[in-house]
Amino acid sequence: MKISVDYARCEGHGLCADQAPDVFSLDDDAELTYHFEDLEVPDEHTPAARAAVNVCPVAALRVQP
Repeated sequence: MKISVDYARCEGHGLCADQAPDVFSLDDDAELTYHFEDLEVPDEHTPAARAAVNVCPVAALRVQP
């Protein structure tokens, strides 16, 4: 599974990082870091990553087809 991130849309709520801390994190300036940029999310992180996509209040995260 790959996830696309719309960094311009992200408001730094951090809900994705709460759901999937091994996949997403926020830096000290509340800027999102996606740890698997241009990579497949490893299978062991897929459920948490899907939960993170679903919880984003501004729809900045999408599962790529």
